[in-house]
Amino acid sequence: MDRRPFGPSETAVPVIGQGTWYIERGQRSAAVAALRRGLDLGMTHIDTAEMYGYGAAEDVVGEAIAGRRDEVFLVSKVVPSNASRTGTIRSCEESLSHLKTDHLDCYLLHWPGSHPLGDTVDAFEELQRAGKILTWGVSNFDVDDLEALVEVAGEGQIACNQVLYHLEERAIEHAVIPFCEEQGIAVVAYSPYGHDQFPGPNTSGGKVLARIAAEAGATPRQMALAFLTRRPSVFTIPKSSSRAHTEENAKAGNLTLTAAQIGALDHAFPLGRRPRSLPML
Repeated sequence: MDRRPFGPSETAVPVIGQGTWYIERGQRSAAVAALRRGLDLGMTHIDTAEMYGYGAAEDVVGEAIAGRRDEVFLVSKVVPSNASRTGTIRSCEESLSHLKTDHLDCYLLHWPGSHPLGDTVDAFEELQRAGKILTWGVSNFDVDDLEALVEVAGEGQIACNQVLYHLEERAIEHAVIPFCEEQGIAVVAYSPYGHDQFPGPNTSGGKVLARIAAEAGATPRQMALAFLTRRPSVFTIPKSSSRAHTEENAKAGNLTLTAAQIGALDHAFPLGRRPRSLPML
């Protein structure tokens, strides 16, 4: 599935990417191995952030992609408290140092903050001119935030919006996904298995998920990823904490759901009413 320009210029980005979070002490080698296995399986998109372990996660990614930088679509994020014009540039340079690379494929504002969006956008554009980032985007932006950003930056400038999205939390389907599709903004779904919220086998939704997965010769988690990426504008970045999980995630990219399967999952995990604000983790 070709997702250019939000991906390597000569490579199709799969519906599944890899996300990092806090790296537990003693788990560094396992995390590096999981990320490298993901690259072996064609999962070219790797997402991290300066906030994750205060640079420790970026260090792990830098080790994992050593010698393989050209295979990777690399994303990191600046925390809002650092997102002034000078602070954004400084944070990006520190991230590049941790990642041991001279550029990011995309750089994100982690969530809306107090610094003027115009200052952050000015920094992103300066980083682009310097070749330190190729594109930029945001994370955890609701429609109001996105509208304000489009007004500042102009249309066609925002590469992506990274947001919480899983079977039990489908709030972005109300307005965020439609707005992003209208504006040509890729939707990057983080925590696609939930935060300790993946449907259990004894729950009503979990039973439906397990049945459909078994019929398709897939695991429930693979079926969940396939459902979440049923729209061309959306792809997921599950955390890659082990080689086994990485391999399971990668296989989900080969699934194509039928209309009946989509309908059954849509009914089992109802969308619900639109929340007043976008949920975040």
